[in-house]
Amino acid sequence: LEGNRVRMYTCGPTVYDFAHVGNFRAYVFEDLLRRWLRLRGYEVLQVMNLTDVDDKTIRGAQAEGISLRAYTDRYAKAFFEDLDTLNIERAEIYPRATDHIPEMLDLIERLVDSGHAYRADGAVYFSITSFPKYGALSGMKLDEVLAGARVDQDEYDKADARDFALWKEAKEGEPYWQGPFGPGRPGWHIECSAMSMKYLGPSFDIHTGGVDNIFPHHENEIAQSEAATGQRFVNFWLHCHHLVVEGEKMAKSKGNFYTLRDLIGQGHHPLAIRYFLLSGHYRHPLNLTQEALVQSRAALQRLWDFRDRLEREAGAAQSHPEVLAILERTQQEFIEGGDDDLNIPRALGALFDMVREVNTALDNRLVAKAESQRARSMLRDFDRVLGLIETERETVEERILLLIREREEARRQGDFAAADRIRQQLQSEGIVLEDTPEGTRWKRA
Repeated sequence: LEGNRVRMYTCGPTVYDFAHVGNFRAYVFEDLLRRWLRLRGYEVLQVMNLTDVDDKTIRGAQAEGISLRAYTDRYAKAFFEDLDTLNIERAEIYPRATDHIPEMLDLIERLVDSGHAYRADGAVYFSITSFPKYGALSGMKLDEVLAGARVDQDEYDKADARDFALWKEAKEGEPYWQGPFGPGRPGWHIECSAMSMKYLGPSFDIHTGGVDNIFPHHENEIAQSEAATGQRFVNFWLHCHHLVVEGEKMAKSKGNFYTLRDLIGQGHHPLAIRYFLLSGHYRHPLNLTQEALVQSRAALQRLWDFRDRLEREAGAAQSHPEVLAILERTQQEFIEGGDDDLNIPRALGALFDMVREVNTALDNRLVAKAESQRARSMLRDFDRVLGLIETERETVEERILLLIREREEARRQGDFAAADRIRQQLQSEGIVLEDTPEGTRWKRA
């Protein structure tokens, strides 16, 4: 809508608990989308909300006997830690619902004044029959609406099309805010409309979320936003499909409910989890299994080993047309894959074809330094989207260099036993140290 600038809103977490790995499937998809747009030359302004007032957060704070802010701060902090663990780029803006009550009240007043919302029983409800386009996103038909029926819960059944609460009357023991409709708190749906329009305007380019957000949440967002502004709310809706576990829906009652921290505690590498979450097309369900995570770790190792081999091997005296053709084809197919509705599996297929074919060429000493450097440069470009290859190198390098410094200090102190222990520790991890006049260097075995 605005030159080369993409304005994108992402439904973020409800900060009432640690986010589970299914949530992170959506956040990794949205990270891929953001990174792809930037790779292709767009400037991205991304807003991801933090829902810190709703039925769940209030129940959690009440159960612990602490303030809503203290309760949600804990899980907001954990969420950002998990984003960093999965190498998910930060959005530009993370608005919290409780910081935007005035914007929500202003939007509700506009809906009441225009006849799209009404007061009842101390609350304010949106009249979905007042918005003829209701159901266009989800396929819900207005003739299936329960006329005049109201629903107060923030989340409700997908077949339950009723007028929904914009403002809820204050209840004893719950946090509340003063407003023109009396003391109360906002409903969940109005939060996203108010915050997205504050930072992105009444119309913006992309709105993302999980398929479970389509109805009622996103349907309600469209209705209340367009009823208030008279403008198209969002140009493109992109929804990520469910993550299932061993073929079943994830649920605490089934014992197959995992947070990111659970999987890391089982010994899975964070980047292997990221690889797994981005390895399936976002519009299709993704099945989490232990085998899939192990395979993801193996695939990552192939990429890391290939990167390292490119840096240490290049034996041909001159460029070889066959290698040049492999690189040209990979570049084209990777870009075509991502441009095709973010088809990362297709892009990864092109990348691993290159790994196999260039490894064979390296075996036959057909790769000159120029091709090796170009292939390495392509990996860096691809990793601007994947976020899998350079991050591992940076993390490993930092740790190895720290151990090398400790070893050098031990040698200066004459503690050769400690120096040998460090060398042996690194050797057991496949890292070989070389002591040279210029200092200690390291390489992978």
